[in-house]
Amino acid sequence: MENFTMLQFFEWYYPANGSLWNHFKADAARLKKIGIDTVWLPPAHKGMAGAQANGYDSYDLYDLGEFDQKGSVATKYGTRQELIDAVAAGKAAGLKVYADIVLDHMGGADEKETVVVRKVNPENRNEFISEPYEIEALTRFTFPGRNGKYSQFIWDHKCFAGVDYDARTDETAVFNIQHESRGGWQQVMSKENGNYDFLMLDDIDLRNPEVREELKRWGKWYYETVGFNGFRLDAIKHMDPTFFNEWLDYLRAETGHELFTVGEYWQPYDLQPMLDYIEATGGRMSLFDAPLQGNLHKASNEGKDYDLRTIFDNTLVQANADLAVTLVENHDTQPLQSLEQPVQAWFRPLAYALILLRAEGYPCVFYTDLYGSTYEDKGSDGEDHKVTLAKVDELEALLYVRKKLAYGEQRDYFDDPNCIGWTRAGHEEHPNSGCAVLISNGDEGAKSMEVGVQFSGNVFVDSLNKVADEITINEGGWGDFKVNAGSVSVWILK
Repeated sequence: MENFTMLQFFEWYYPANGSLWNHFKADAARLKKIGIDTVWLPPAHKGMAGAQANGYDSYDLYDLGEFDQKGSVATKYGTRQELIDAVAAGKAAGLKVYADIVLDHMGGADEKETVVVRKVNPENRNEFISEPYEIEALTRFTFPGRNGKYSQFIWDHKCFAGVDYDARTDETAVFNIQHESRGGWQQVMSKENGNYDFLMLDDIDLRNPEVREELKRWGKWYYETVGFNGFRLDAIKHMDPTFFNEWLDYLRAETGHELFTVGEYWQPYDLQPMLDYIEATGGRMSLFDAPLQGNLHKASNEGKDYDLRTIFDNTLVQANADLAVTLVENHDTQPLQSLEQPVQAWFRPLAYALILLRAEGYPCVFYTDLYGSTYEDKGSDGEDHKVTLAKVDELEALLYVRKKLAYGEQRDYFDDPNCIGWTRAGHEEHPNSGCAVLISNGDEGAKSMEVGVQFSGNVFVDSLNKVADEITINEGGWGDFKVNAGSVSVWILK
């Protein structure tokens, strides 16, 4: 039994200089050494913004930085060969690599089509606010730069359920395409806005059997081309869950591999829709624990007014730990982004202790917490802002404790609103393992906690060097552990 940790190896504002794949290749061995086991890479295909695209604006899934399309050959992250070389280097270093999959929508079509649509109320997508009429939709994708290599499939309006732009009138709205054989929106799990099938751009219609078959062919081609070990699935609450049941079953059967998969069903503070999705997909994939990330955000803002005893309430890791991927931050929640919900700097070490050192969940570390970042963008107030995210100094020490020491029985001491802790009793498979963790969001604190009689007479020290004291475990296996104000201490054998 070994603890595993994922790293999201990018952030939204990573420079658009084609360097990410080479950056990963150069750092893969170090990442493995500090306790990272799996790496989630960003979407590798060409987006509609070409070399500026983060990949979530899918244009050509088969263009991994190989064809002169959308103004560049390389993607924001590099070329096809650099991607292949980086994944190979990661695997050679002992890492597993997860590919980011964006199959909800496409953008940047090559040609317009005259399409019959009905306009819908954006706040209630089930409410039509027009009779059927024609628009000019950007829905025909011929990929002239690729010229049929790898796939000759042409995407047209029959492949989409909706669009958000009428080129004839230059109007932006939500338009439902009127197909003779299928009407309205696809059935998705999210009931936000009445039906949250439509998210953006050209909404892929998974009711079209030709589309489903093409996406299965592409998935197999992608696996055979790059050789990744699993998936991160984007925007799944906007898609029919039966598609991913079919898609994952097909790829797992074709490849003969588990292909670990984590889906992005982003639903902060609302656990039930995520549990419903897990049921609908038969446990085929894990989900990011959005409710926990929301709790960490609130805790960091509220300081000592937040009751730490409730930090795991209504979270996926509490309800279904086996399918919970826990996180502190991601590219959507970071400052100035669309789902901005950052965890303040003072609380980040505490948050990482909560996801890295407990028995439950599969933690995912965010790029900026390991490398730092500085960037500028407009905020929700319309003003320009400059953001500097410092790396979390304690992170590598916490990763070490997770990989080497955080094993064995877990005893919780969630008995004070401002000071919580837990211990791990250690396991014989991991020499000198065991630890005690104490967290405060208020004043300095102390707590008597049991680590086990096997540690009687042993001395524990704070591996984060926050508290200088040495603590001796009594004959009953208990110690009086300490923590500074607004801090975390992780006590390990001296």
